[in-house]
Amino acid sequence: MSLSPSTKELVRFGAPVTLRDGSLIRLRPGHSSDRDLLVRGFERLSPESRYRRFLTPVSELTEHEVSYLTQIDHHNHEAIVALDEETGEGIGVARYIRDPKQPKEAEAAVAVIDAWQGKGVGTLLLEVLGARARAEGIRTFTALVLATNRKMLDVLEALGPTRVVDREVGTVELEMAIPNIGLSSTLRKLLRVCAQSSSSESPANR
Repeated sequence: MSLSPSTKELVRFGAPVTLRDGSLIRLRPGHSSDRDLLVRGFERLSPESRYRRFLTPVSELTEHEVSYLTQIDHHNHEAIVALDEETGEGIGVARYIRDPKQPKEAEAAVAVIDAWQGKGVGTLLLEVLGARARAEGIRTFTALVLATNRKMLDVLEALGPTRVVDREVGTVELEMAIPNIGLSSTLRKLLRVCAQSSSSESPANR
């Protein structure tokens, strides 16, 4: 789905978006009052999904983490939230946090609860997040992924060089330019691989 002006309006006013399976969701910017929504959404993530998002086993969010994730200024820290139209519950969130030393770069992350994965929620969230980043002068997204994710590494090898930032904790830092409009095929592919489960990454199998 390309991010046309009409899609921006959907996000701005919270109009429903129809997914490819017919489900209805709403997208809106995140804000400080989303604390309870964030916690409930986290509780609906499987241990594998939590591990892929935080790169470590996480059983619950601390008060400090909740505060950090909801301190959104819509400039240096932006979050786009996806809501289930039927229940009003949060089903996914994409966010960027600007690098204070490299103001045209920001670390991006996407999380979608397991029951809604594979329906296009993550792709739509990241596409909208990319548009917000462009509007705020950000040109590059960075992201940390597990170095044990063989599928991800195969994709990266086909795309070009990557930068290993810490071999001890087993993470690889990705750097990807944000396209002038929409979401590039490269970012779509990376998102799909990030969202896929891998038993070798699951804390339950370690």
